[in-house]
Amino acid sequence: MMNKVKVVILGKDYTLMTEEAPNYVYNLARTLENEIREKMEKGGVSQYNAAIMTALSALDDMNKSRSQLNDIADTSKSYVDDAGRVRIERDAALKEIEVLKSKIAQLENTLKLRKLKESLDA
Repeated sequence: MMNKVKVVILGKDYTLMTEEAPNYVYNLARTLENEIREKMEKGGVSQYNAAIMTALSALDDMNKSRSQLNDIADTSKSYVDDAGRVRIERDAALKEIEVLKSKIAQLENTLKLRKLKESLDA
């Protein structure tokens, strides 16, 4: 559902159509206004230049966040691949254990038969 949200940023009204909740948009507008004002006060720059600087800073943050997210996704994929490989190795090891148990049982039976045969021969 689209919401029509009116915000005021640095004295100028903006009407936005968004799927976001109005309070979320109001908070964004308030944060944007605070950041622009801060740049105007600290840098002694015009409202326009402060808005451009704020936009560039936001894009920089977004790009860095996207890069970090991609790194996390790549790492997660690597972990999933490793887990799959380990699961296959574990399954193979369990099968080998079963084969070895069977061989041990056969050898124990062979040994018992030999001992029995030796005791009968003695």
